[in-house]
Amino acid sequence: MEALYHQTNKQIQEVQSYMGNLERTDRQSVHLLENELQARTDQIFNHLERLEILASKEPPNRRQNAKLRVDQLKYDVQHLRTALQNFQQRRYAREAQDRDREELMSRTFTTNDADTSIPIDETLQLNSNLQNAHTGMDDLLGSGSSMLNSIRDQRSTLKGTHKKMLDVANMLGLSNTVMRLIERRATQDKLIMVGGMLLTCVFMFLVIRYLG
Repeated sequence: MEALYHQTNKQIQEVQSYMGNLERTDRQSVHLLENELQARTDQIFNHLERLEILASKEPPNRRQNAKLRVDQLKYDVQHLRTALQNFQQRRYAREAQDRDREELMSRTFTTNDADTSIPIDETLQLNSNLQNAHTGMDDLLGSGSSMLNSIRDQRSTLKGTHKKMLDVANMLGLSNTVMRLIERRATQDKLIMVGGMLLTCVFMFLVIRYLG
């Protein structure tokens, strides 16, 4: 389980690194990087399913800690997938906006056309749609930033909980050791007492026999 855990954790860190390159990738290549990230994310989820099975087979004293470690990995990769989906939605919105703008700019009007009036209402509607798209993108960016901040805060909280659980586990381990030492000392004291009583009886028997 340890080897698969470390391999999965390394893959998550690699996906996090690649996610930082999405905004800097040109439009012709960005979809290739998105497909690569999606494939890596799917592979990580497959590993997590295997890790959940292995964690359930751990000894009782290590099972809870193993499940906690797997849940932490699952939490991290789930938020990476959400971030990738949000990026794709923003990209789709930008591409739709660019297509609308190019369509508007490519329109030509001539005096020989049957309809020589520029459809002002349609143009205004298109402009309104573009403004709404801008607003939607700003909202998505704001929500994405808030989500990333929340992820960092929750990750810190989970790490703190993990550390506390390990401390408790260590304390329980120490308590078990102390109890075993106490039980061993009690057994030794009992044997010493019985031996002393036997020696005392033998001594008294010899004294009485000698005096008699």
